[in-house]
Amino acid sequence: MSRTVSSLILSSARNSIVCQGKGRWYSICIPNRNKIKWKLVVSKAHLFPAGGCSLDSPLPSQKAFRHTSTEEEHFSFQLSPSQINDILRAGELSHRTLDLAGRNASSVLRFESNQLASNSPMEDRRSAATCLQTAGMLFGVFDGHAGSACAQAVSERLPHYIAVSLMSRQSLEEIELAVESMKPVRPILQWHRHPNDVEYREITSRYFENLRVYWQHLLDLDTEPGFSLEEAMVCAFKRLDSDISLEVQAPQENELMRNIALQVAFSGATACVAHVDGVHLHVANTGDCRAVLGVHEEDGTWSTLPLTRDHNACDEFEIRRLKREHPRSEEKTLFVNDRLLGILMPSRAFGDVQLKWSKELQHSVLENSCDVEALNIYQYVPPNYHTPPYLTAEPEVTYHKLRSKDKFLVIASDGLWEMLSNEKVVRLVAGHLTELNVQKPQLTFKKPVNLGYMHNLLLQRKSRGLASLDQNIATHLIRHAIGSNEYGEVDPEKLAAMLTLPEDLARMYRDDITVTVVYFNSETIDNYYRNS
Repeated sequence: MSRTVSSLILSSARNSIVCQGKGRWYSICIPNRNKIKWKLVVSKAHLFPAGGCSLDSPLPSQKAFRHTSTEEEHFSFQLSPSQINDILRAGELSHRTLDLAGRNASSVLRFESNQLASNSPMEDRRSAATCLQTAGMLFGVFDGHAGSACAQAVSERLPHYIAVSLMSRQSLEEIELAVESMKPVRPILQWHRHPNDVEYREITSRYFENLRVYWQHLLDLDTEPGFSLEEAMVCAFKRLDSDISLEVQAPQENELMRNIALQVAFSGATACVAHVDGVHLHVANTGDCRAVLGVHEEDGTWSTLPLTRDHNACDEFEIRRLKREHPRSEEKTLFVNDRLLGILMPSRAFGDVQLKWSKELQHSVLENSCDVEALNIYQYVPPNYHTPPYLTAEPEVTYHKLRSKDKFLVIASDGLWEMLSNEKVVRLVAGHLTELNVQKPQLTFKKPVNLGYMHNLLLQRKSRGLASLDQNIATHLIRHAIGSNEYGEVDPEKLAAMLTLPEDLARMYRDDITVTVVYFNSETIDNYYRNS
């Protein structure tokens, strides 16, 4: 980004119309942005006093170099390369799967993940876990809107709901017996978390109680064998969304719990979750996060295999589905300005009870709650709201049988896909893989080895560019998403400008971005087919 373009960004912010929210200003001029999740923009008031638990805790290191307002007198877009790297790499997470003997027998070789905030606080969440009482690994990306509360709750709870849905009747009976006897329950999941990934232990007991009610329901079904994997994922998504809706309606003596339940239900989140078990890959998607497979063809080229559809007003299947579910008289008002009822971009999501409940139920719940305005919850009924629910959390599930040429899976929030096409993302990951392989330092040394010889090796390594290469592929994708110029190359000036945009301006130019890349073990996949 040239200095002229940087100045243009700042000028557009200062000249835009602004409206005052609680404690900060919000611009309603949105240049070069074709979407924002909610039209109604409200400030993020703090739910809890200083020192208390807040659902809106940002990653502190990612705000270190950001301006708080476009009105600052000494406004600068300049960052050093090391500062840029500090910001981009703050949310990096990577994990290599190994068994107890140190071998990799899993079809998942490793995964790498990262996040970059635009909203303050960030509304995206992610999760990764190994199923301990069933087979497989789970990877999820969750894109929140109207706050982070719903995305936070879904990222913590949905993997457990899926894992429980997959457990055998005997396993469910064993954990129910352990709970009844007040004995320790064997863990269901092994989480793979970043130190800054938020977790709220204060409400874990409540979530566990409702999870227990769910597995008791599964035991009451008295079906053996249980769900298929597709059925399990659909059931888990729908049950969790139902629980979110019911929890906020239930009487609560604990004010903290009541406030959290309100924020979770009245905010929203889209979700994309992948389950990998051997060669079996299932992807469940609700909303506009996306999962794309990178395929290395026999002729050496790379191809792209999308495993999800974006659920929004641009999708003909979604438009037809909603028209089937509502009266003909509402056909022209279901989507207004490419938004569901003129409000929401995605047509499927968790939470968002404003688009699921009747007007009467919304009024009743909010009327009986304490200061909902302090929680940024406002009763707003859109025009032409006649036959709710208009929104569902039911996912579409795609099954794919992995082949040795399927090399990686990219799951990301729409903040990435707004900036980069599916094909561009696959090319970047493939190129990064090739670069890493080419630039691996040689491990054989001439003898005798002295300091001068080692210094020359280091200089050679630096000249090949390895020192500046992002080791984490998710960081590499984020760097290109916000810093690429018209030629597809990272422009350092543009990158610095995009990272230092003030909080009241950043959301106009980029969304929160969350990326998880799962690499597959081709050798393990080949062995599966050989043994079969």
